[in-house]
Amino acid sequence: MSTLLYIHGFNSSPLSEKANTLKLWLAEHHPDIKMIVPQLPNYPEPAAKMLEDIILQHQDSPIGLVGSSLGGYFSIWFSQRFNLPAVVVNPAIRPFELLQNFLGENTNPYTHETYFLEPKHIDELKNFYCEKVKYPELIWLLQQMGDEVLDYRQAVTHLAECKQTVEPQGNHAFVGFENYLPEIIRFLKLSLK
Repeated sequence: MSTLLYIHGFNSSPLSEKANTLKLWLAEHHPDIKMIVPQLPNYPEPAAKMLEDIILQHQDSPIGLVGSSLGGYFSIWFSQRFNLPAVVVNPAIRPFELLQNFLGENTNPYTHETYFLEPKHIDELKNFYCEKVKYPELIWLLQQMGDEVLDYRQAVTHLAECKQTVEPQGNHAFVGFENYLPEIIRFLKLSLK
């Protein structure tokens, strides 16, 4: 059985709309694919450790990554490190710059968990930055120019050698994500169907 690891974004959870849309669609169309959507810890190092553990546990069968926003950032790192295909949806490219604005107390709107971001956590995030994408054929960028949270040009530029689908308008949540699900599974090479 192949595995799809969905990596949610900052202050998100397995209850995110994209994760649920994908999970329901897979259950109907690809019951042969196991989807894992972990609730990531709020801090970068333990989040990365959790993701690495999941990948190592499932490396005997095909694995594909889908990452949104900060999850896209982690997906790029793990794609390149473990040679895994990844679809990144409106990914954060330099989250260590953006999250400077979130230093201090934060509350996850899904889990209602309160936590404190410190400068050391920003430094931890930098450890997972892929300066150069060595295996661009492993990554597919799904990007909407209307993203109100992230500057879409960063992803388009950083992932210039990768497959890209860049749509005008849209938003950070990625309008019409469900239209890409069959192609996502094909790109990740997770099903024999």
